[in-house]
Amino acid sequence: MSKNQENGRAGELDVVENVPCPNCAKKLMILPPNYPLYDVQCTGCSFRAQVKTNQSKPKPIIFGAGWEIMDKVLKSGFITPALIANFKWKDKEGNHQEIRFYPFVPKTHLKKHKLSETARRANYWMFNYIGLDKLPYFVLLKK
Repeated sequence: MSKNQENGRAGELDVVENVPCPNCAKKLMILPPNYPLYDVQCTGCSFRAQVKTNQSKPKPIIFGAGWEIMDKVLKSGFITPALIANFKWKDKEGNHQEIRFYPFVPKTHLKKHKLSETARRANYWMFNYIGLDKLPYFVLLKK
């Protein structure tokens, strides 16, 4: 497992341990590795979301995932999955964390890009979430 995958999994665990479902307030659970589009789901309702963990203050651009599955979902008429962004950072005041819930991320806030020829997954199409500072969100946790 790569360092990014380890950090992502730790971020998902952090979310399910500290945040209830934004819809019904029941417990969230992690979906199996490589489950398409979603990382967590509610144990009591049909809520699902993708989780992205960043070792930084909240920022407007974060890494997304593979573009192919997202493109197929969008072309079939579905909306972008809800996003839970888990930001963790340290500064001179100490450790901080803010978990944000973006219930709707329009397609215009996804930017497709291709990995370089020398990347581990050479020429693989991915996407980034962009313009998050312009989207409505709910703060689920702030430390």
